[in-house]
Amino acid sequence: MLSRYASSDASTAHEIMGLGFNWSICLTTMEAKFFRFLKIVGVGYKARAEAEGRLLYLKLGYSHEVELTVPPAVRVFCFKNNVVCCTGIDKERVHQFAASVRSCKPPEVYKGKGIMYIDEVIKKKQGKKSK
Repeated sequence: MLSRYASSDASTAHEIMGLGFNWSICLTTMEAKFFRFLKIVGVGYKARAEAEGRLLYLKLGYSHEVELTVPPAVRVFCFKNNVVCCTGIDKERVHQFAASVRSCKPPEVYKGKGIMYIDEVIKKKQGKKSK
């Protein structure tokens, strides 16, 4: 799985390799079979997990923090303040929760800021042309 990302982009590969050691945290705390990594891109955008992976707080440029309650079959880990790992034993619930986190601030097509899956590629649009 790591070799798939290593050839695509150097910075993404470096992030994935750094997270390889932290996967052991996920595996020791819970018999997790399914993972979904989310990357938060933007100045001041941060995430933190509390209450043993049961609460997720997101700072996404709004006037308040977004608080998400994690479903029972899913755990959340924040390796950095901009990388979130959703893990669990039920694939559907893990992917559904990851999609709900992503829907809080989907990536925009002009600057690429927002929450995206770590292997997702955003095609950026060209801005307004000046004359």
